[in-house]
Amino acid sequence: MPHIDVELEKLKKKLLEMWDLVEYQLHSGREAMLKADQVMAEQIIKRDRKVNQFDVKIDRMCENFFALFTPVAVDLRMVLAVLKINANLERIGDTAEGIARFAKKLDAPVNEDLLEMTSLLPMYEEAMSMLNDCRIAFKTNDPVLAKTLIKRDKGLDKIYRKSDRIVTKYMAAHPEKISEALAVLSIIKKVERVGDQVTNIAEEIIFYRDAKVVKHKQDKKKKKD
Repeated sequence: MPHIDVELEKLKKKLLEMWDLVEYQLHSGREAMLKADQVMAEQIIKRDRKVNQFDVKIDRMCENFFALFTPVAVDLRMVLAVLKINANLERIGDTAEGIARFAKKLDAPVNEDLLEMTSLLPMYEEAMSMLNDCRIAFKTNDPVLAKTLIKRDKGLDKIYRKSDRIVTKYMAAHPEKISEALAVLSIIKKVERVGDQVTNIAEEIIFYRDAKVVKHKQDKKKKKD
């Protein structure tokens, strides 16, 4: 195998290691929220340092790759995609940390009626599923799968847009649970951001494989909607 291909594989491997950690952080955030587990929430917050270390390491690996090989065509797109995917994974890690910080504020597990009214659990499950499927799309070089993720993000957006009204109504009916309701609303906003970040990653996979920029097309569609 040519040296350039060996180094590309090292880049992919390191990115996938980071991806595993970020997925674990996001999953743990869900558990910390459901159980009001402050110990788990604190562990998530501490592990964010490891995510940041991956971020810096991958950036440096990409810089070294550019310096050594001056890549062109598909190799260039691959490294550019890794750089941007790395940045989005780091943001998802930050989002998981943010969810953990809100989970730390919970005195008890979130009220089941509030969870059902807001559709937070299905939303969270879908966000985690999207992140996992995006990892598969990257690992298998599958732009078709990546394109489906962009469409799936609309489901998260719909839940997010309804959440303010639902939570406001819940707080009016249950003033003693205002702090819990605000924490749930904040977590919903965080999960919606995960969907956006997964979409960004999916767009980079499409760019790498098909040499097509879809980002601005999506922006135009959002404006029309």
